[in-house]
Amino acid sequence: MIEWLFKGKGDEAQVEVAGRMIPVVLRRTAQAKRMTMRLAPDGSEVRITLPPWGRSAEALEFAQKRAGWLAGQLAAVPEAAQLGHGSALPYLGQLHTISHDPRAPRRVRTDEGTLHIGGPAESLTPRLNRWLQGEARRMLSDDLAHYCTVAGRPAPRLMLSSARRRWGSCAHDGTIRINWRLVMAPSFVRRSVVAHEVAHLVHFDHSPAFHALLDEIFEHDIRAANRWLKREGRQLYVPLG
Repeated sequence: MIEWLFKGKGDEAQVEVAGRMIPVVLRRTAQAKRMTMRLAPDGSEVRITLPPWGRSAEALEFAQKRAGWLAGQLAAVPEAAQLGHGSALPYLGQLHTISHDPRAPRRVRTDEGTLHIGGPAESLTPRLNRWLQGEARRMLSDDLAHYCTVAGRPAPRLMLSSARRRWGSCAHDGTIRINWRLVMAPSFVRRSVVAHEVAHLVHFDHSPAFHALLDEIFEHDIRAANRWLKREGRQLYVPLG
């Protein structure tokens, strides 16, 4: 079933998937040669990309016909992680066990697959979130400085992102945004996104010259990193709560 909504900026729609109404977001691009559809990593919306001439009605009918596929994708969305003593949290591509002792210092300490943290249990989740974002800023700043040096470009402004549509972006003014959740991925995957955006500082497109530069400055297999994100990236969006 498709239900039309009106929110002041044109018509928006929802599609019923496994008994749940999910918003449908349409995006038209000149690069699109056909209609494609995917579910947001957190299951919050269905995203359909179509050519400029594509009809909204056909896109919404497409979503309705693929409701079964969407239901399978929705079932794969990770449930909220309940953080506490003994639970696990991904960090640098490996699951780390949380060791919580209310009497210990609040500062997070890592030790061979364990995250040691003290302080009140009720503030554990927000403190772990802040720690992860702090770690992300530190590592991403180092990554950015490294790849800018290799590419012969001055390091631009870095901003952490919580975007649900992309892992990184490079603005026309040179500002680079990287999703902080990449701190939970293997280091080579995180670094691949930074290298990708640095390459955009030189080539603001996805031309052969861009890909040649990316292959030159990135020391690992960019295709392997892309495959990891496609296969495992959704798990990084697990709600922490």
